[in-house]
Amino acid sequence: MLRFKNLGSGSAGNATLVESHCGSRVTRLLVDCGLGLRHLDARLALAGLQAEQLDAIFITHEHGDHVGCVSQLVRRERIPVWMSHGTHGAIGAPDLQGLLRLAQDGQTIELEDLQLRPFTVPHDAREPLQLRCSDGAVHLGIVTDLGHATSHTAEQLSGCHALLLECNHDADMLAASRYPTFLKQRVAGPLGHLSNVAAAALAGELNHPGLKHVVAAHLSAQNNLPALASAALAAALDRPVGDIGVAHAVHGTAWLQV
Repeated sequence: MLRFKNLGSGSAGNATLVESHCGSRVTRLLVDCGLGLRHLDARLALAGLQAEQLDAIFITHEHGDHVGCVSQLVRRERIPVWMSHGTHGAIGAPDLQGLLRLAQDGQTIELEDLQLRPFTVPHDAREPLQLRCSDGAVHLGIVTDLGHATSHTAEQLSGCHALLLECNHDADMLAASRYPTFLKQRVAGPLGHLSNVAAAALAGELNHPGLKHVVAAHLSAQNNLPALASAALAAALDRPVGDIGVAHAVHGTAWLQV
């Protein structure tokens, strides 16, 4: 059994728990830890866990809302952490005391009963990776930071049974916002973030009868609304709006079984 719970999603910090259950054995992965250590501990506690119960960490890229407290957490708990060579360099190549594991596009990571398949995406980071997770029976796609969906992105997410998918901004709200022009161009550009329309187009391409959960993530607090994101995804998937989840910036999501 595979399940996941987002702990918070947005520019203030991103973190997602993924668990594989095989009999009495549980494998736990934290995808990104873009929070302060104290806040991460508190959100893990609300999920019924302590950091020492994590088996591994995966960092998607070097931006502060994703990398957060990773060095402190790794050293305190002695947890192995996977990230790309580019991401490690971009955060200053810290000494992670032998716990660094390098990840790359298409190279499967075996983590007990959990299989991870990182894949590259277009984003303004040095070597960003997003992630497909599986327990061998079902698949979860996590894709929260990308400027546009390439054919490679769609291929790597094809057949997933659950998606945590970036819906960063509404194009009209971004255009009318007080953001300076350069920032609007960055966010909406090919290495920035997915709009609701772009996310919906990708979701529609990935839709299939076995797609159980679709959760909108990484919503901009200034340039999007949960109702807009969920409506765009629902229309693309031909589903009721109530079937679409939205990851809250602070509260994340409930546990969802894939």
